[in-house]
Amino acid sequence: MRRAVLKEAAKRFPWLANVTLYGCLFAGGDLVHQLIAQKEHMDWKHTRNVAIVAISFQGNFNYFWLRALERRFPGKSAGMVFRKLLLDQSFASPLATSVFYTGVSFLEGKEDVFEDWREKFFNTWKTGLMYWPFMQFLNFVLMPLYMRTAFMGCCAFLWATFLCFSRQNGDGTAGVAFAFIMDPRKTLEEMREAREEEGMEEEAASVIQVVEPWRKDREFVTST
Repeated sequence: MRRAVLKEAAKRFPWLANVTLYGCLFAGGDLVHQLIAQKEHMDWKHTRNVAIVAISFQGNFNYFWLRALERRFPGKSAGMVFRKLLLDQSFASPLATSVFYTGVSFLEGKEDVFEDWREKFFNTWKTGLMYWPFMQFLNFVLMPLYMRTAFMGCCAFLWATFLCFSRQNGDGTAGVAFAFIMDPRKTLEEMREAREEEGMEEEAASVIQVVEPWRKDREFVTST
């Protein structure tokens, strides 16, 4: 029943239905992040700022962007889908990520609205390449045009959770995000130190693997 209502709304009011759903799901991702972080008090101002950016830019941009892609590369053939994916990930994805970091910082009144962008944009974009190409492939192949922004909103629910974590607690990498999920009480500095220690242990293990055979050969030669 709900699915039928949503489908009918998307057909009759495609812009309103798609953009509203996208913004609500994106803001919901921020709420999920705060619940995982086990905050004593919900930061409703941050959720409001995320919703403003999601509705004013993200939802609107994706609504018209997906239609522009379909007009330029119509159909679901392999070549057309590949072109849409390539443009989406090389242009739209970096732009949307940049607007999120700078837009939320601007609404919070930060003096340097590019601080988070400089520190976390590249890592975030690389992480997105492990997620969005697969979601957009399904979007371009399976979804009708009037539902594509809404489908992106559903996918963006999880992505927004990651983005909000990266902006407030993370560094844009998936590894730190997973470490946070496993133990939300850890600070970013503690997670970085743990990753550095793991890296040192792996490096030591690789050195041992190289040195140990040489040491045994040396002992054998000496004994003979």
